[in-house]
Amino acid sequence: MAWMKNFDFCKVAQAFLFLLLAACAANPPTAEFKPSVERIPPKHILHSLFVAGDIADCRNKTPAKSSAAQTAAQLETLLPTTTNTSIITLGDHVYENGTAQEYSDCYAPTWGRFKEKTFPAPGNHDYNTPMASGYYDYFGARAGPARRGYYSFDVAGWHVISLNSNIADDNGMEQIKWLREDLAANKSQCTIAYWHHPLFTSGLRGNNRMMKSAWKILHEANADIVLTAHDHHYERFAPQDAEGRADGARGLTEFLVGSGGANLSTIVDPPRQNSEAQIIGTFGILRLDLQEGQYAWEFIPVAGSAARDSGVGSCH
Repeated sequence: MAWMKNFDFCKVAQAFLFLLLAACAANPPTAEFKPSVERIPPKHILHSLFVAGDIADCRNKTPAKSSAAQTAAQLETLLPTTTNTSIITLGDHVYENGTAQEYSDCYAPTWGRFKEKTFPAPGNHDYNTPMASGYYDYFGARAGPARRGYYSFDVAGWHVISLNSNIADDNGMEQIKWLREDLAANKSQCTIAYWHHPLFTSGLRGNNRMMKSAWKILHEANADIVLTAHDHHYERFAPQDAEGRADGARGLTEFLVGSGGANLSTIVDPPRQNSEAQIIGTFGILRLDLQEGQYAWEFIPVAGSAARDSGVGSCH
């Protein structure tokens, strides 16, 4: 046809490509992690754990509008979704110094409403007050016996261990001895351990070796999950041993959940070996749905963010 002689297909294609790129720039893809497999059906969930650390920052002069208040509001909406629930906190409950006044002013009005469901572990900021007195006075018996910072409990057929990562190895032999004895007496198929300082992290603070001995013992005992915080982001690592070697058969899966409400931080580029998911710049909570022999996880951000990480795993 005559009109085709003057029709420039290349210019039309270029124009179309320009419009397509402009549309993508205006509407960038949502940073969302897709679950690798289907979630556990709700009827099979025996118990749900809601997890976060690094929570209330008293330098925010309006606690009711703080990020800790946002995660607390989110948690309040999540709790009614299952009848059997507990809350695990991973240390640094208040900033800067873990004082009784900070707990009263900043933690109590936000996450304090869930105190009777909370099983805490202490962080380094909790120990900025001598002997972490603010932490132990606030949580009382819920922080475990004798103000030592470590204890265990059973829930829905799972064994759950809270450790104190503020005890250095040379002074922590009693904790290590207790951990060996606790695991030897454990008859559960599935085991979770949690503390504040991560053995593995892509955060700028770097890997913390203080809990390497505990990780080795947990690995030998076929434990399944480790929960940590300290770095202020969310991250999930593939199962690995205490040396950071991938171990799909017996390794521990680490979830780092330092996104409870304190200021957020970034990570190294590229992320550390065996890191499978990282979410930065987003406050949120990890949900663990426990079942017999397996579990589902989901990182749930506060309103306004779409970044998620979810999937299921099996116990050793």
